[in-house]
Order: sequence, then structure tokens, then C-alpha cells
Amino acid sequence: MRFMYGIIFLAILAVVSFWWIWLNPYSFTFSETTLNIDQEAEHRVFAFGTLTNPVVRTLVIFGYVPTKPGQLEGYERYRLDLLPKEGAITHGRVFYVNAKQLRRLDRYERVGVKYERYLYTLSDGKPAWVYRRITEINPPRND
Repeated sequence: MRFMYGIIFLAILAVVSFWWIWLNPYSFTFSETTLNIDQEAEHRVFAFGTLTNPVVRTLVIFGYVPTKPGQLEGYERYRLDLLPKEGAITHGRVFYVNAKQLRRLDRYERVGVKYERYLYTLSDGKPAWVYRRITEINPPRND
């Protein structure tokens, strides 16, 4: 019986920790990038890392959204970021979110702290938001 209580306690602790670190609106200050978005628009997002996982994506945005394969030309994935490289193609998933869900993604990616959100043109010729790690040199835009 104690083992079962331990498992339940660890599960609750994991959920609370995930919420506090990644979803808690009180531990994150939104940047100008996050605040200045069209509230009525549907926002197209290209994910190449953890957000390609449907479980993570659903937990972060509080809902399921269908995805399609997508490609970003001229960049290669390097750890948690993308690096410009001629001839490279990064494969990922493309999905659509509303403004509230986009802010949840921004909070998850810690926009302004760890990542910035940039608008890139994907291989299909349509723009999508892409999260890039913040570095000392701003990444070039390809749109």
C-alpha cells in the first residue's frame, strides 16, 4: 500500500512540477513578440523538436491539433536550435493554433529568455512561426 501512495505522490509531483516550470503564467513575463500577435488569426507553427511529440504539444496548448509534415530549407537542426546551412533541410511538423495557444507555446519555449519566435517561409512557400534559441548573434531571416 505504501508503494502505491509513493507512486501517486510522484505522479502528482511530476504534474505540479511540469505545470510550475512550463505552463505557469505567474513565472513568465511575456515579451513584445508574444504580446503583439493578431488575436483573431490562426497562427501556423513549424516544430522540429519536442513540440513534434503529440503528447507534449497537447499538454502545452491544452488541446489536440492535427499536424502535417513540413520542411524548412537552408537550416539544419543542431541540438535544440537551427543553424543556417546552404542546401540543408530540417524536417518537422506544421500545425495551426489560435492566439491563446500561441502564447502557451511562447511560455513553454520561454520566448525572450531561451528562445525567440521568428516567421520563416517553409518549403511549401507559406510562412510559419519557428522557435530559435537566443544567441549573441540574431539569426538571419529567410522570408
